Amino acid sequence: MHRKHRLYLLIVLLSALWSWTPLLAQEPAGEADDGAYAALIAALQKGPAKVALGDQAVLQLPDGFGYLPTREAGMLMAAMGNTVDDNFLGLIVPANFADDDAEDWIVSVDFDPAGYIKDEDAKSWDADELLQNIKDGTEEANAERERIGVTPIEVTRWIQPPSYDAANRRLVWSIEGRDKGAPADADNTVNYNTYVLGREGYISLNLITSLSQIDKQKPLAHTLLGAVAYNDGKRYDQYDPATDKLAAYGLAALVGGVAAKKLGLLAVVAAFLAKSFKFIIIGVVAAAAALRKFMQRKA
Repeated sequence: MHRKHRLYLLIVLLSALWSWTPLLAQEPAGEADDGAYAALIAALQKGPAKVALGDQAVLQLPDGFGYLPTREAGMLMAAMGNTVDDNFLGLIVPANFADDDAEDWIVSVDFDPAGYIKDEDAKSWDADELLQNIKDGTEEANAERERIGVTPIEVTRWIQPPSYDAANRRLVWSIEGRDKGAPADADNTVNYNTYVLGREGYISLNLITSLSQIDKQKPLAHTLLGAVAYNDGKRYDQYDPATDKLAAYGLAALVGGVAAKKLGLLAVVAAFLAKSFKFIIIGVVAAAAALRKFMQRKA
């Protein structure tokens, strides 16, 4: 199945589940497929371009990258079994992501209005302790994964221990994760996390890829990290302790605590990447029914 046809399937599934656009509700099936596919591609902003990240910052999207805005990106995340919250801004993908020869990687972009995060603990954190915190948090979350029918996962090691650039307020860290019981030589998932701190919170750009591709693809994450600039009035150094919100946690929590609750991406986005746009709906009975109707209509 070509990647374009997989995108058709994705959009038709979502329209059956959520009726996301009048176009799909009104047009015959074939025309709806074409229209929805065209709408998705039309929403993709291709670099070079300036992309507003809410009211916080601007991303200078480089050539070869594409940005899917919140609505369309949220649909893709839903198709992968992920929920998104109000912090979700969009997805960065290869500019040719719908082509059969496109690379399989995806970057989730969020802004968390946590407040001003003090960064003093970066001077003394213990990477081994932080890794153990992530392992513990992942293990606690496995009970919920098993309850909804998602394979439990485990965190194995650092791909890149936490590194903080105090001058530019940028944090980078990366771990390897895998399904529990997976072979030691499996091409495990890598979650490559980058953050830019601001006055009111932080922007995160999280690259989801595989162990075999991380060395090749992590420069993409650093390119994007360097392309984010906060708007005037939103910068970290413009914090006013008299008026501004102070975050309830420090920088280490972005590695060892807050991060652990987001590791569900490893379980579902990894499957999305590994199967090359063979979209998976996890634990949603209605999606299976929609798929059957779609296949019957196409027969």
